[in-house]
Amino acid sequence: MWRHIASNALSLMIVGLIAIGGFVAWAQSQYSSPGPLAQAICLRVEPGSNMARVSRTLADEGAISSPQIFRVGADYTDKAQELKAGSFLVPEGASMAEIVDIVTRGGASTCGTAVVLNIGVTSVMMRVRELDPATNRFDIKAEFDPVADMAEPEEYVAVRDRPDTRFSIAMAEGVTSWQVVEGLKAADFLTGEVAEVPAEGTLAPDSYEVTPGADRAELIAKMEAAQAARLAEAWRNRANDLPVSTPEEALILASLIEKETGVPEERGEVAAVFTNRLRQGMRLQTDPTVIYGITRGQGVLGRGLRRSELDRETPYNTYRIDGLPPTPIANPGLASIQAALNPVDSEYLFFVADGTGGHAFARTLQEHNENVARWRRIEAERANQ
Repeated sequence: MWRHIASNALSLMIVGLIAIGGFVAWAQSQYSSPGPLAQAICLRVEPGSNMARVSRTLADEGAISSPQIFRVGADYTDKAQELKAGSFLVPEGASMAEIVDIVTRGGASTCGTAVVLNIGVTSVMMRVRELDPATNRFDIKAEFDPVADMAEPEEYVAVRDRPDTRFSIAMAEGVTSWQVVEGLKAADFLTGEVAEVPAEGTLAPDSYEVTPGADRAELIAKMEAAQAARLAEAWRNRANDLPVSTPEEALILASLIEKETGVPEERGEVAAVFTNRLRQGMRLQTDPTVIYGITRGQGVLGRGLRRSELDRETPYNTYRIDGLPPTPIANPGLASIQAALNPVDSEYLFFVADGTGGHAFARTLQEHNENVARWRRIEAERANQ
């Protein structure tokens, strides 16, 4: 009898172990297999949250099939205590294992709200953006001028102090150092003073992620280091027989190219015109240098140049001086620096606007005069519309 009981107990134990093994295998498959999420979501993890709370949120969003398996999997992989606060993009069909990795690996939030200070050539604009997980594109929720606007939008005030809000500075190509400093002063999420305006041309146009409370002077130092590295690399890879003899001269030339280029694809041709003129001893005759001599980079001129300004001899009036102006006239981007040091091979000596935002290039004065006459006709037609 006891043998019979022992035999039945052993059989039940074996069956139980098989069932447990099967359940474990199924749970492991559920944990690592693609999940049920039909459309990407932005998962916000509050500071002080835990895996139990996150698992319930994920279940409510239809991202996981079992909160219990999610929590057990996180425990089993020793990640349950590594949960990070922030907003995280959970892609369509993500497995539980992938989601655990997303919310525990750390680093910046990958979705949610972003505040971007755009420092542009003509304006400074603060934008509050929200990532749409379905399209992976940002929707603008609010935008305002932090310099001119007296009141901040409610949308900005509501997210400014949230721990998962991301901040960045977007510096456009062709802005002046004074414009950068003034823009950074308007960013209330930055701290610290800027002792003096950096030398023109020494800041690298780019997008810079920052944390609330970041120091303005340290950010400027980062911009300067990035521009110095770009210029050094481009100088090492420069073409032969250029009419610039130092990296500093190359930076000046790049700033002229930046300010004269409305269409990015034309940088090489604009660079060729200036390079050919320098080689032949022709004056550069470019309006942006004259404008810089008037404004010194402090804002936009806001009107056309006067004949008296074009005739006045100043260090920046390239209609009156030979060669390059004494300093850059803006902060050029990498593409303009590369164009200055590797211009296209052409015989162009002239260019004028063509009515499309780009330029018409010419090899001879006669061709140029024809292009100018065409442009004046376009201007006259637009004035009469």
